[in-house]
Amino acid sequence: MEAYESKHFPVDLPNPIDAIKFRMEQSGLTASDLAPAIGRTNRVYEVLNGTRSLTLPMIWKLHSQFGIPAESLIKPMRRAGV
Repeated sequence: MEAYESKHFPVDLPNPIDAIKFRMEQSGLTASDLAPAIGRTNRVYEVLNGTRSLTLPMIWKLHSQFGIPAESLIKPMRRAGV
């Protein structure tokens, strides 16, 4: 049954912003908690609002420090207003 469901009803990975927001909600994190991985708080908000893309170092730190799946973080981000 699992094989049938995964073949006919694949679940797509969340986009990077949704993956980060989910981890924040799940772990009770704030934007300032993400600053060591992303940069200053204003940069964290730029990423969360979709106006700044994640860099490879940011992706690596978010994955290693917060356990966010790298596969979700490397997906193309949607831009604000798109």
